[in-house]
Order: sequence, then structure tokens, then C-alpha cells
Amino acid sequence: MFTQIPWAAPAIAILLGYLLGSIPFGVLLTRFAGAGDLRTIGSGNIGATNVLRTGRKGLAAATLLLDLGKGAAAVLLAEALFPGTAPLAGMGAFLGHCYPVWLKFHGGKGVATLMGIVVALHWPAGLVYAAVWLGLLAALRISSLAGMTAAISAPVSAAFWGRIDLVLLLLGLALIVLWKHRENVDRLLNGTEPRIGSKRD
Repeated sequence: MFTQIPWAAPAIAILLGYLLGSIPFGVLLTRFAGAGDLRTIGSGNIGATNVLRTGRKGLAAATLLLDLGKGAAAVLLAEALFPGTAPLAGMGAFLGHCYPVWLKFHGGKGVATLMGIVVALHWPAGLVYAAVWLGLLAALRISSLAGMTAAISAPVSAAFWGRIDLVLLLLGLALIVLWKHRENVDRLLNGTEPRIGSKRD
């Protein structure tokens, strides 16, 4: 059916990815757990780092895994339904997380969701992503710096392994991650970015 409409499969893959990516797990989990509206807590971000500011480590871990999982699920599901559309579904999932229609396009910063996408698209690059993210997080305890550096590692790793077909996509998504962290970059330059576990954080 879709073979007769060349743009149908790519469009459905992007839409499928967007709908999966736009599920705001951080907001839903904190609300169902009685921890309040995540958008009024801390930075107001809907990701796992801000969920951690509620003091509920289990909710933060669940948010991290679910945000990662929805990115991977979008890629794998689209590839199963419409072979060759996995990168488009990944792009859709990332944009859905960062700009979800349900939250008036005010979403997360995309680090965990991007990791899920990278793992599903090319697992060696995903392993590098995880190592960079978790390694810097453990060493520096600065979530924003670890996340941005991990995002930048994705197109670099893809190029290293010869996945030139993924480089431009991952570079574009990494640039969006940097854009979403622009306020964090200002604080990093000013030396005022909080560390995970600090009183301010």
C-alpha cells in the first residue's frame, strides 16, 4: 500500500517517532507518584536530572530509562515496519522529546533520548556515548557538561566507524542538544553551574 506513495513510509516513521518521543515520562511519573508538577520544580526541565531534584532517586532512574527506551523503541519499530526509515524515526523521537505538542513544545534537553536513538542506530557509537556520558558524570558530577559532550561524541563516533550516513543526522541532533543547554553553557562559563548532589542542585 505504502509503496505507491513514496513519501508515506518516511512520513509515518517521523510521526511515529515524534509521538513516542513526545511522551513526557518525567512529568507523568512525578505526578502519579505525588511529587508535584515537575515543570514547577528546579529548572522546570522534564528530564531525569530535574526529577532527581524531587529527592526521588527511583523516579529519576525510571525517567532516565524510559526516555532512553522511547528513543530506541522508535528506531527499532520504524525499521521493522518500514525498513530504511530508522534514522527518520530517531529524528522524530528526538524532536518529540525536546518539543512535545502535549506540553506546548516545552520539552526536555534530549540527552537520554538521543542515547537510545544512537544505541539503536549503531550500537558501537552508543557504547561510546554511554561511556562518555557516565564517565564524565561520575568524574565531574556536572550533568549538563557530561550530556553535551556525550551528544557531540555521537557524530564523531559514527564518522570513526564509517557510518557517514548517520553523521549529518547525529550532528544536527547534537547541535540541538547544545542549543537546549545554552543557559547551562552560560553558567559553565561563569563557574556557577551546580554539581549533582550540591545543595544548590
